[in-house]
Amino acid sequence: MTRDSALEDLLRGLAPQVLGAVVRRYGNFDLAEDATQEALAAAANQWPTTGLPAHPKGWLITVASRRLTDLLRARQARARREQTVTQRQLTERSETETHTDTDDSLVVLFMCCHPTLTPASQIALTLRAVGGLSTSDIARAFLTSESTIVRRITRAKQTIKDNGLAFELPEASQRESRLMSVLHVLYLMFNEGYAATSGSSLQRTDLATEAIRLARLVHHLVPDDSEVTGLLALMLLTDARRDARVGTDGSLVPMADQDRSLWNRDEITEGTALITAALPHGLVGAYQLQAAIAALHDEADRPDATDWPQIVALYELLQQCAPSPVVDLNHAVAVSMRDGPDAGLQRLAELAHDERIVSDRRYHAALAHMHEQIGNTTAAVEAYLDAARCATNTTQRRYLTTQAQRLDPTLRPKPESTRHAE
Repeated sequence: MTRDSALEDLLRGLAPQVLGAVVRRYGNFDLAEDATQEALAAAANQWPTTGLPAHPKGWLITVASRRLTDLLRARQARARREQTVTQRQLTERSETETHTDTDDSLVVLFMCCHPTLTPASQIALTLRAVGGLSTSDIARAFLTSESTIVRRITRAKQTIKDNGLAFELPEASQRESRLMSVLHVLYLMFNEGYAATSGSSLQRTDLATEAIRLARLVHHLVPDDSEVTGLLALMLLTDARRDARVGTDGSLVPMADQDRSLWNRDEITEGTALITAALPHGLVGAYQLQAAIAALHDEADRPDATDWPQIVALYELLQQCAPSPVVDLNHAVAVSMRDGPDAGLQRLAELAHDERIVSDRRYHAALAHMHEQIGNTTAAVEAYLDAARCATNTTQRRYLTTQAQRLDPTLRPKPESTRHAE
């Protein structure tokens, strides 16, 4: 890990804790979030030169507090509130004394997922305030404009302000209405970390790691919720393959070609134990089913030992409880592994008119692989190139283009483009 990436990881982990501390102390989520972002930016600029302070979290809280005071003045806050904040600032203790071990990440997470916010706003605000992503990062992840993300975040913060939402964990009776939203945004955060939708890196380890950390906090809060357990298990079982997904040259390595000795056995053991304990209790939900599928992949010591019949059956259950084109696509791939590529192609043909999936690189990549298996090289090359055109991540696009060139050596490499699909 480089020095820069270590600093990024540190700041990303501290971001929700600093935001929580500032909101808890002064209120005003809107201005506190802006102040925290500015404190993080100041740290990113100064610390590489000056070195880490004795207490990084306390340093950030102090800087964010000072910036919050400036913002309150600039916006002509009410005289009494400004006076209170200023007085607190004047009497604030030293950086060492402001250091605290309190972690408010979970409180911030549940606040960002308040039911008064739209799902899109919940996701954008959580990725910004809890995940530590910039607005440009979020925009690239969801293939939308930065201005759209700014509007979503601004509306979300205004809603929190207008509703006077208390900075505290919701009571158990209110927690249920937010829990699924919390799980959904953590799921999206992890997915973006594990398979980045844009940029030159295949994965953003810091983001996936933070999603796992937050999932552990939620699991600690509600240990008996089977879907919470299922999501944590899914993250661990998927993250276990991280080190084997990228070759020494930075290229993508598909699961069938991965060195399974590189898989993280501790995460596999923990994830398998979690999902094994969760499945017998209560209704089986989407995260538990996905975790069970991930466990079957991880338990196979070689590709041809994978229990594809059971994976097909689990995907069929997933189609019933959480239908989506991606689930249908994964089911088609599993069917092809169980019954052969012709059966898989038949399933894919049923999805060919669904625009939600035919614009996804994964659909064309699956099509290409199945055509290659039956010896239809021309169709396979075309599908690989279609997949490359749909890919918005440079590493994925390069891999797919290489597969097409492998089958048709006459294809010439094209210069890398930094333009993302609209």
